[in-house]
Amino acid sequence: MSANGGTKAIVAALLANIGIAVTKFIAFLLSGSSSMLAEAVHSVADSGNQGLLLLGGKRAKRAATPEHPFGYGRERYIYAFIVSIVLFSIGGLFALYEAYHKWSHGEGIKEWHWLPVVVLVAAIIMESFSFRTAIKESNHIRGNQSWVRFIRRAKAPELPVVLLEDFGALVGLVFALFGVGMTLITGNGRWDAAGTAMIGILLVVIAVVLAIETKSLLLGEGAEASELATIERAVTDGPEVERIIHMKTLYLGPEELMVAAKIAVPEWESAHDLARGINAVEARIRAAVPIARVIYLEPDVYSAAAAEAGTGAAADTAVPQDASGEAAEATGRPGG
Repeated sequence: MSANGGTKAIVAALLANIGIAVTKFIAFLLSGSSSMLAEAVHSVADSGNQGLLLLGGKRAKRAATPEHPFGYGRERYIYAFIVSIVLFSIGGLFALYEAYHKWSHGEGIKEWHWLPVVVLVAAIIMESFSFRTAIKESNHIRGNQSWVRFIRRAKAPELPVVLLEDFGALVGLVFALFGVGMTLITGNGRWDAAGTAMIGILLVVIAVVLAIETKSLLLGEGAEASELATIERAVTDGPEVERIIHMKTLYLGPEELMVAAKIAVPEWESAHDLARGINAVEARIRAAVPIARVIYLEPDVYSAAAAEAGTGAAADTAVPQDASGEAAEATGRPGG
């Protein structure tokens, strides 16, 4: 993902939400509409979320340390997960509480009847520009993926988060406009409460989706199938490697992939030649997949007999296993 593209979308959303939040609070204070209050709090929560995403992006750039040898790239995932919690608690649960409170009283909008409608229409216009920026930046990396797959499979969390927040904000504004409009038409404040409840449910659903997807990133995701195929071709596309015995990948951050593989190599005359061959393979991997910045390659000699026996695929270094499939300890306990 382009980090600059993500930052541009975040800043656009932040500026829009700050302006929208101020106007919504003014409209609430003058009209007393619960939908306006819920939307104002929603905009404040979104503004805080964008601040968290910017902070996470900045902290993720710190250099690796002995305590964190693979760097801080995953901080972007942590802050995105915090965003989902903030959206759920401050945005969604507050809106549901306010809807319950308003439903009990059922008061209509007594003053400044036109102001909430004007503010909501203006907010829809401003939010649309923010959403358009997020869509434009996402299209640079989305390719031909569907929007659902892009949100579910994106390794960089910022754009999916902003997309879902902006989408939720636009739909929430429509719900608020519905609640306020029906309240003005009927004089029954419960319509306003219903609009507020719909906003709350929407925000809770979006927060849960964000939490689920970000949790997967926090647990650690490997490379996509297309990336794996590219890496495999890069490894075997030369005389240095006969085959891949096994390989694992892991995203250390949105823009840093670790590749670890045991590879079958031909017999080399010297360690110098073997090292030169390994370096050539690493160079091909980095050229094919630039984000593969951490690469560990373990050379070995492939054995079809060992692979068939289930004790590994290496001729000399496969770990002996007992009948239960567990590795035999170095105490002389015989393997299976």
